[in-house]
Amino acid sequence: MSKPFISLCPEITRANALNLMDWLEDESVIRYLSDSRNVSRFIEQVIGRVQLPILTHLFNQGGRFFMAYDRHDVPVGFVRLVKTGPDCEIVLVIGNRDNWGRKLGASALREGMKLAFFDMRAEKIIAKIHADNTRSLNAFLRCGFLLDSETPTLKSFAMSSVRYLQLLREGAAGGPSDIYITEIDQARLRDLVMLEQGPDVVDLEYEIERATVVDARQVARDVVTMNSRALLHLDDEEMEVDLVYPQDADGSAGKLSIFSGVGTAILGYKEGDTIDWRIPGRTCRIGIEKVLYQPEAAGDFHL
Repeated sequence: MSKPFISLCPEITRANALNLMDWLEDESVIRYLSDSRNVSRFIEQVIGRVQLPILTHLFNQGGRFFMAYDRHDVPVGFVRLVKTGPDCEIVLVIGNRDNWGRKLGASALREGMKLAFFDMRAEKIIAKIHADNTRSLNAFLRCGFLLDSETPTLKSFAMSSVRYLQLLREGAAGGPSDIYITEIDQARLRDLVMLEQGPDVVDLEYEIERATVVDARQVARDVVTMNSRALLHLDDEEMEVDLVYPQDADGSAGKLSIFSGVGTAILGYKEGDTIDWRIPGRTCRIGIEKVLYQPEAAGDFHL
């Protein structure tokens, strides 16, 4: 059985706004949303007043808004992140009740945490949840949030950046499959990430921090490391790629930068693994057919 998959996309289209309006008309969806009527009124006004196909800038007033898509690129909900000082409050909604029970909420929450900690550099994430909202309470608890305070009607949960990194490195955050990275690659990539910015760096930093670190002389031969060559299936397309540092990238020669979507996706996975990954415009399925060359297995690396 496939693990639940969610990607968060910052672009908000007119069609997305109509989806949101449909969700906010469902009493079972908005039962625990304190400002649902205000949000619904705002969306209705935007659709009536603005004829633009892309409405992202309007939804990002006062915070950052993301549509949540499943592996079939169907919008299933949204995440809103509002940063106040060092802390970030998260609001999460799975909009269509047909998707409830599929653990998509926990998947969306993990993606939201990734953005809050690695992109927005929050020191703590806070979630305020109605005491009767059992599904949301369970999702946050499953992802490692701790109860911070409570009233008879509201529970406040928190996740610190320190706890998040600890859970991530221990593999206790309930995320994707295990991946492996050599000590040398981890050190070099961390230095590289410090010099760059952007969404691709967020995904790469997340992958680096969650990976199991192994000695270069002990990494399995079928694992994709830096400067490996691998035979992939990108959906129905077969391709051979070298996973390289940005300065060595050359698309015409199959040299794929670690900062590219597919490049970040395959780092640390092994032969036979399949990965769902969001690339611009769609979600793709990447299968690692074979690792054709790995520098560690060939003894071609430097300590």
